[in-house]
Amino acid sequence: LLQVNMLNSSVMMEYLLVGFSDVWELRVLHALSFSLIYLVTLTGNFLIVIVTTVNKSLHSPMYFFLRNLSFLDACYISVTVPNSCVNSLLDSSVISKAGCVTQVFLVVFFAYVEMLFLTFMAHDRYVAICQPLHYPVIMNPQVCVHMTLASILSGLVYSGFHTGITFRLPFCQSNVIHQFFCDIPSLLKLSCSDTFSNEVIILASGLVIGGGYFIFIIRSYIHIFSTVLKFPIGAGRAKAFSTCIPHILVVLVFLVSSFSLYLRPSAISATNQDMVLSVFYSIPPLFNPVIYSLRNEQIKHAIRKINGVYNVTFSITEE
Repeated sequence: LLQVNMLNSSVMMEYLLVGFSDVWELRVLHALSFSLIYLVTLTGNFLIVIVTTVNKSLHSPMYFFLRNLSFLDACYISVTVPNSCVNSLLDSSVISKAGCVTQVFLVVFFAYVEMLFLTFMAHDRYVAICQPLHYPVIMNPQVCVHMTLASILSGLVYSGFHTGITFRLPFCQSNVIHQFFCDIPSLLKLSCSDTFSNEVIILASGLVIGGGYFIFIIRSYIHIFSTVLKFPIGAGRAKAFSTCIPHILVVLVFLVSSFSLYLRPSAISATNQDMVLSVFYSIPPLFNPVIYSLRNEQIKHAIRKINGVYNVTFSITEE
């Protein structure tokens, strides 16, 4: 029987994703709501990319990482949400093995790199507030580019490793993935082999890497807040807090949703709860443009400036 199961697992070339509902009206509602979230997210993030690229006054390390984060968020949400919307409208749940492997690789890759970018942004704020005289040296353009390249390369290695050890397992329990996209915890439940070593590796890497970055971020903000509290009460202190607190909230939402889904043993994982938690993946990409940029006076001024130039050009063209 084991040999038959192993043979079946070797020829399993497609999987079935589970939708949010079997009712047509609810599927349409899901597709419309997720499509709206997706379009708003793309619009907000690409607006930030365009503004921070066109406006030369925003060519600083802070906005360099913000631009990268916005582009990353647009790619991150594009991996899962459009496919889920199409599946809901077409009442289709089939995904090829190649498509499933691609989703797992990209989701892990973008999650890893996003965590690194959030860490870099915390470090940037720490240097800017606590070591302002050394800021031009510590956060020079070459260092920022090297940090970005290092995060991408390490993300490729990290994602490739976890994707590889997941898909080397034989999958013979079923081909039904109880999730609206392919993710590692859901796939581990389908394996007919012992997945304990995989779970230990996920737990260890999550705690060491994710926990390490989180500690670094918290440590940075402890120093930031202790420095800010020494400022005279006024606009400077309020601006520093308004910049830091939203960033901490995004980090917490991102880590809580990821840890709850990935760092729980698959044997005790609740399927419905997993699907609800996975929706939180779309929250940071949606809210990041608002809390990082649309509350930023420099960004709003740059948007108004671009809008003014566009209106003038449009008026000249009409004349």
